[in-house]
Amino acid sequence: MPEYSQPVDTHLAWTWQGSAEPEALELTRIAVPQLAAGDVLVRNEVIGLNPVDWKVFSPGLVDWEKGHVPGVDGAGTVVALGEGVDQSWLGQRVAYHQSLLKPGSYAEHTPVAARALMRLPDSLSFETAASLPCPALTAWLAIEKLPIINGAPLLISGAGGAVGHYLVQFAAARGFAVTAMCNPRHWQRLQTLGAQTCIAGPLPSGNTWPEEKAASFFAVIDSVNEDHAARLTPALKANGHIIAIQGRLTEWPCAPFGRTLSMHEVALGALHWFGDDDAWHQLTAAGEKIMLDLATKRLVAEEAVVSDFDKLPALLNQLRHRQFSGKPLILVNP
Repeated sequence: MPEYSQPVDTHLAWTWQGSAEPEALELTRIAVPQLAAGDVLVRNEVIGLNPVDWKVFSPGLVDWEKGHVPGVDGAGTVVALGEGVDQSWLGQRVAYHQSLLKPGSYAEHTPVAARALMRLPDSLSFETAASLPCPALTAWLAIEKLPIINGAPLLISGAGGAVGHYLVQFAAARGFAVTAMCNPRHWQRLQTLGAQTCIAGPLPSGNTWPEEKAASFFAVIDSVNEDHAARLTPALKANGHIIAIQGRLTEWPCAPFGRTLSMHEVALGALHWFGDDDAWHQLTAAGEKIMLDLATKRLVAEEAVVSDFDKLPALLNQLRHRQFSGKPLILVNP
């Protein structure tokens, strides 16, 4: 039983009805989930929308039943505690990344494992906090794969997206010489964030990295897809690193005892299944440091695209079809 009673019994939530279409979500009044041991109840103030949100709507990608509440990112206030949770969490302003298999952030309240919570600095808004978990923590996991070598050339592919927005900043702060590969409309923004060079991308379908520019980079971080990551591997120097964020390489990109490349995959959601308390502590500590850097202007958040709770399906559908630039956010109770 919860150590503190839940403030309400029912709440409004957007629920999945089996359709791949975001606008098929239904706004329903449902019971507030009961808290398991180790969980807290967060009263959501702002919801962050991410591409993964609509990608998992296709039946079969996750084991959902109709009526499931989607959403992985949110920010709000802890209003109830499950068994075993430290009382200091009650009333805390927090952000979180939720498991796809648990009730999600598309609701007035979300049950979240206490170990996944990140405390907000006093000066940081709920809007900024809700914008960061999925993209910023994914970027942090990716950059953590690399040994720091000052001045080492690093190619970030798909740099114009939300993950790339943070990757460029993290990489530049660690001393890498960053080349951003993306649509030219993003170049000016990424240069202000620390990219030294910008090149057009992604590669045309079927094309590989040009032979005349082979062995140019110490590392490549790709957030397009596994095929695109594989086609970038000729860009790597000997002992280089390829990091795939969307998917994973299925074949080793070089012969044995050849360029001796290292392959890495990144999946933030995997921590919900395989991460122990130490892994979560490292992740949430990194998230709190990122939020502090945002609050003190050492990092720059994405430009926000804000809408009200009743417009959530429409904004998610616009995200799906790339009809705007910036980070889509939903105000739960404007």
